[in-house]
Amino acid sequence: MDSSSSSPTARSADAAASAARDTETVRVWDLPTRLFHWTLAGLVIFSVISAHIGGDLIVWHFRSGYAVFALLAFRLLWGLLGGRWSRFSHFVYGPGALLRYVRGQAREGDRFDVGHSPLGSLSVFALLLFLGLQVGTGLVADDEIANAGPLVRFVSEAASHQLTSYHRDIGQWTLLSLIALHVLAIVFYRLKHRRDLLGPMLHGDKQLPSGVPAAVDTLATRALAMLLMAACAALVWWVVSLGQQQ
Repeated sequence: MDSSSSSPTARSADAAASAARDTETVRVWDLPTRLFHWTLAGLVIFSVISAHIGGDLIVWHFRSGYAVFALLAFRLLWGLLGGRWSRFSHFVYGPGALLRYVRGQAREGDRFDVGHSPLGSLSVFALLLFLGLQVGTGLVADDEIANAGPLVRFVSEAASHQLTSYHRDIGQWTLLSLIALHVLAIVFYRLKHRRDLLGPMLHGDKQLPSGVPAAVDTLATRALAMLLMAACAALVWWVVSLGQQQ
């Protein structure tokens, strides 16, 4: 019997088998990127909780903020030096790519399903931006009771008051809204498109068409990440110490 007389079920099975043969496991998210992601998520959750509980936890709220500061500095460097799909150059999209993605009209060579998609990249940059603003305003915040950011002496009282207000209200709620949208997008892609965005951020791999370049994730790159993270932690320590100098 030739292929033209095969049943639709058989043809569907053959197509599925062919697709399976044409895919392979590809490392997309290197270990430093995954550790950054989950550590940042945990610190943000703790920062929100500690801010609302207050009391003795405020000291740890500040420390959590310093840790977020170091992580953000690391991510900026890792966006230049990290694994292929963690680099900014691979998820900075122009308006044309964004429109093609939204319309479902990807061109040959578009790899929207590998790393961050065009919409996903907007979410990432928005989160990084507003996290940076939260950290920056926290450094000069003053609750006018017992707690003040380490750099508060470098700004006027009026500026500190305005930035503290932003940190508590607009900044906090904008950031929480972006996080909620991020989580909802993960759920939407899972239910609507049957795409697991969470798993690859845990184990690092995706099933992708053959020929998709993998991110380099070796002992050498992980050692580089550790050195960069240490440098970022030292930078944050120096910035915070500026407020303690007389």
